[in-house]
Amino acid sequence: MKVLVIGGGAREHALCRSLSLDPDVTALHCAPGNAGIAEVAELHPVDQLDGAAVALLATEIGAGLVVVGPEAPLVAGVADAVRAAGIPCFGPSREAAQLEGSKAFAKDVMAGAGVPTARSYVCTTPEEIDEALDAFGAPYVVKDDGLAAGKGVVVTDDLAAARAHALACDRVVIEEFLDGPEVSLFAITDGETVLPLQPAQDFKRALDGDAGPNTGGMGAYSPLPWADPKLVDEVMATVLQPTVDELRRRGTPFAGLLYAGLAITSRGVRVIEFNARFGDPETQVVLARLKTPLASVLLNAANGTLDSEPPLNWRDDAAVTVVVASHNYPDTPRTGDPIEGLAEVAERDAPYAYVLHAGTRRDGDAVVSAGGRVLSVTATGTDLSEARERAYAAVGRIRLDGGQHRTDIAEKAARG
Repeated sequence: MKVLVIGGGAREHALCRSLSLDPDVTALHCAPGNAGIAEVAELHPVDQLDGAAVALLATEIGAGLVVVGPEAPLVAGVADAVRAAGIPCFGPSREAAQLEGSKAFAKDVMAGAGVPTARSYVCTTPEEIDEALDAFGAPYVVKDDGLAAGKGVVVTDDLAAARAHALACDRVVIEEFLDGPEVSLFAITDGETVLPLQPAQDFKRALDGDAGPNTGGMGAYSPLPWADPKLVDEVMATVLQPTVDELRRRGTPFAGLLYAGLAITSRGVRVIEFNARFGDPETQVVLARLKTPLASVLLNAANGTLDSEPPLNWRDDAAVTVVVASHNYPDTPRTGDPIEGLAEVAERDAPYAYVLHAGTRRDGDAVVSAGGRVLSVTATGTDLSEARERAYAAVGRIRLDGGQHRTDIAEKAARG
């Protein structure tokens, strides 16, 4: 089949890489893509928030499947427009994507489904904000109700900083702090059947030791040697299936990728948030471990026939991804800096390590930075120690003026 992937980040590069290795995929297209995706897919310029434009492009190239990567096009209803054109689309409807588009909507769905999560208040006035902050106390957890590209959450002991963030949002969710390690678990669903993937852990803070501001994610690893072997089954039973069932009951069935951000607390598993798409950078490590060809799984989810899909096959290997970010990220990042060493990684580190592009573009013969998170350097190994070693060896070959990365991705987990 011909597949069109919408988006242009490292998540989409990971999806395109997996799809390019699938023998069922006869042609691969991506819009708008980036400099790395151009090596495995034909790129097309498109406004990814314009459903009519995306549907027209899919029709023109004869796509048999459209995969919408980022959250903003999903919340804008791009998947609805593609389906209205008669083309199977992997990605939830505009209504179902509110699970990520609105924290308040997600809390309401969780309440209806009986899903364990943090106690919270939805606030729209300064008085409500002050009452909620006072009720929970420090550490304060303040979340912008809408989409904020992974940077709308503030967790702080500083009351003034928490209040300032809350006041800057139109509508805000203030909730109790959840202790314990965080886990990301993805599930592919057609609105009824739910197929869980392998769990991963990502690193949100900019600096080593989980210091610095929140980012879109600075690295990830999978599997989680410290996690309970029954974790996936437990989350399926208490979180994923009940949420999918509740959305279907409400008349807004969720078909696509359901991402549960979880805290493993002293009182059990709690949902921190839902996303309506593959997470970045966790996708990079999860897909690195997936043996099952991806296209048929996504097509069955899009067509409502996921119950015919056999259990997924996974490699025993571990995977680690390290994000290389541009100067000044996550504040206003500097762009246009040349990236060197990519050919060296391809020559010396393949097939165990490879570079997935995020914010890059071509400038003549050069590849230059074009965003905050520039590259995801991903590696596999027999265990996390070997995967880390390979990932950081490859990172060491890359040269980007002002570039930054964390040096402790998966370090604690690898030590055991």
